[in-house]
Amino acid sequence: MKKPKWEEDDFLKSLVSHMNPGLASQVLALQSNDIQLSLRFFRWVCLHSTYCYDFDGKIEVLNLLLASKSIQLVHKVLVLLINENCVSESDTLKLIRALEGMRNAGFKLNYPCYSVLLMRLAKLSMCLSALQLYEEMMGNGFVLSLIDYTSLVNALCKIGYVRSAEMFCSRVLKLGFRLDVRVCTSLVLGYCRVCDIVGAYKVFDTMSRLDGCKANSVTYSILVHGLCKVGRTDDAFQLKEQMSKKGCKPSTHTYTVLIKAVCDRGLINKAFLLLDEMLKKGCMPNVHTYTVLIDRLCGEGKFEEANELFRKMIKNKLFPNVVTFNTLIDGYCKEGKVVSAFELLGVMERGKCKPNIRTYNELIGGLCIVNQPFKAMELLEKIIGNGLKPNEVTYNTLINGFCKASHLCAALTVLQSMKLTGIELDGFTYTMLIDELCKDGKLKQATIFFGLMLKKGIAPDEVTLTALINGYCRADKIQDSFIIFDRMINDRLFTSPHAFNSFIDSLIKQFRLAEGYSVFAKMLKHGLVPSVVTYTILVNGLVHTGDMSSSLKVIDVMKQDGCQPNVCTYTAVMSGLCQSGRIKEAEDLLCKMPEYGVMPNDITYGILIKSHVKGGSLERALAIISTMIQNGCEPNAQIYLALLAQIVFSNTSGEQSEKPSTGLVSGSRIMGKDDLYFSADSVFRELDVCHAAHLQNMFKQCGDCTLGVYKFLILGFCKVGRVAEAKDLIQKMVNSGYPLDKALSSCIIEYFCRYHCYDYCLHLVKLMITDSCIPSFTSCSPLVFSLRNHGRVKEAMWLLSNLLKDSKIDDETAISSHIEFLIKGDEPIKCFDLLNLIHEKHPLERPII
Repeated sequence: MKKPKWEEDDFLKSLVSHMNPGLASQVLALQSNDIQLSLRFFRWVCLHSTYCYDFDGKIEVLNLLLASKSIQLVHKVLVLLINENCVSESDTLKLIRALEGMRNAGFKLNYPCYSVLLMRLAKLSMCLSALQLYEEMMGNGFVLSLIDYTSLVNALCKIGYVRSAEMFCSRVLKLGFRLDVRVCTSLVLGYCRVCDIVGAYKVFDTMSRLDGCKANSVTYSILVHGLCKVGRTDDAFQLKEQMSKKGCKPSTHTYTVLIKAVCDRGLINKAFLLLDEMLKKGCMPNVHTYTVLIDRLCGEGKFEEANELFRKMIKNKLFPNVVTFNTLIDGYCKEGKVVSAFELLGVMERGKCKPNIRTYNELIGGLCIVNQPFKAMELLEKIIGNGLKPNEVTYNTLINGFCKASHLCAALTVLQSMKLTGIELDGFTYTMLIDELCKDGKLKQATIFFGLMLKKGIAPDEVTLTALINGYCRADKIQDSFIIFDRMINDRLFTSPHAFNSFIDSLIKQFRLAEGYSVFAKMLKHGLVPSVVTYTILVNGLVHTGDMSSSLKVIDVMKQDGCQPNVCTYTAVMSGLCQSGRIKEAEDLLCKMPEYGVMPNDITYGILIKSHVKGGSLERALAIISTMIQNGCEPNAQIYLALLAQIVFSNTSGEQSEKPSTGLVSGSRIMGKDDLYFSADSVFRELDVCHAAHLQNMFKQCGDCTLGVYKFLILGFCKVGRVAEAKDLIQKMVNSGYPLDKALSSCIIEYFCRYHCYDYCLHLVKLMITDSCIPSFTSCSPLVFSLRNHGRVKEAMWLLSNLLKDSKIDDETAISSHIEFLIKGDEPIKCFDLLNLIHEKHPLERPII
């Protein structure tokens, strides 16, 4: 240690890599006569020793130094610890608790320790602890300097306690100190925190009149932020200009505040203009500046631009912090781009930026979005391994994911785990479960949860009660739902017409029209404006009752009330007209829809097409298909199925058949004229090559490119296991010049993997790579896993490499540690074992898997 550049000695680094706090404190004590060298060693050993790296290890070194009576060194190390290592509230509280133990051992803090700790508490907005420390300093007879009072004023202002801060300012003046720029800037901050811009401006104007108290860049930035906070963005920009005129250069913080304000208003282009201005003036953006812009770009779905900015940030030697990574991960997860999100997790881990619980919560949310809740629950293992504890957001996200995936039992298991770990259920948790139980028809259980919610004193909101009303209405228990409805009325919980819509829909479907109209009147009485959904429910209900004239009158009322009917409203009317045999009127309405500013969709066209097919008017059905295609609307699977059923179960193809001569498509079922039912699967089992060719010719004559027909037929054949026919059609489709797209290939690969056709799947992927269109990572995961399990590792790795390239993965090594996790199948049993482990280990500081 007496040699120059001893810190760079590799042998010494290896020697101290496992040095424990006891040995470290002995070395420090031996060098206690050279304080600067001791402090250098303390910093260095904390960086290289695995035992001294964390905060607990450093505190242990401090306690051992105290035991060796190196008091002067303890004071110096303590100041260094406060300045360099107390970066969070939890670490600072840990140090305060350690100091209490040291005091019991006879140790006394000196003035520098008190003063530095007071500044740290102020910086972390730990106002209560700062005031307690102030009382302790006064009690121990220390005379506070202006810097100490400045720290106290700042701590109080940060949490908006301006009056208390002013009281300390009075004490400062009484003691003979003068208010300086730091104290006044803190007061400006305090007023801005409570949104009192008038008060902030009073202090700001006073500063210009006081000697030596001229507003600086920090003062201006705080006031700019305060103006932005109350929505006065234009005034904030004017203040920035005024700041420049007064010779005070806008800082990085000033620009970042303004960039955040314009981003919040959705003005991303203006934000980038500010960034350009900032760079031109030689003011370099920091991590926070880039994070704000990345967050906005992700919010607008501009991931390429966000990634470019992320790379630019690293190029400028600004390593992203956990907030930046979380922003990007959150954006990717919301878009379902889970592979890219895990790549960022890998970059974080390799860059020594420790993920926090929010990072994992966002990844869990992303896995739930792509319908992988069991995989999301497996991620808990990673959370615990990193010394983190699942919180209420973790559990709520998992419960929500399982509810959406209709795994109610798994959701209830997670709920039980949540209770056992001592995390309180909130209104959001109860509402999710009540909603899912109601959708699943389990009203008794939903009511039990509702009762528990009330027992815990959690007030149900409109969403909770509407979910219950929906459940009872679906189960035709109108009377029970009226009890909840009355509660909503008494508590004035209505802000939307959703609950009323459920009642109206249920009553009209039961032909209780008078009661339905009564609920509609009650809705108007409570000042709620009927939405297009409300009117469409009325129209749909009247159509079901066969009252077409009343349904048309409702549309007139809608228009008079300024509520324009949408495509669903007109589709409901057309359905009624077709059901009552008024097909000509339905066609007239179809022609008029564009005049009303509403374009028909594939369902609207499909109703008419299926009606003509049912009535035997095949030519008219094809004419409507031609119009549909000309208007840029693609036929859907139900339209293809209706015509295919007509071909298969009739003499249309030119073949004799004993099947019924006319078919009606209803949903995914075919109803013959003799009331014989055929499922969509039975159509594809009966289908032969000439039937498929006939369907293609029909749509070719209608002006369709037949790509949609190919997709429909291929998937139909795959579904019923007719692999050879599916392969033949795929080849014909490729030969016709149609490329395999992602959506189709993903489904095909999934089906062919079920039939163990791995060679053919690889052939398809190679075809797609040739066309620069690679299937999704999710769809190919079963293929990768199956190839690897069958010993075809090279092919699995080749496929993985191409999938990662398509996912815009820049660094494959960053994602490599997560590949196994992402491609493996769900393991529910492992997930539930993991929950049991969390129950056992939760009270401990860090459970070990």
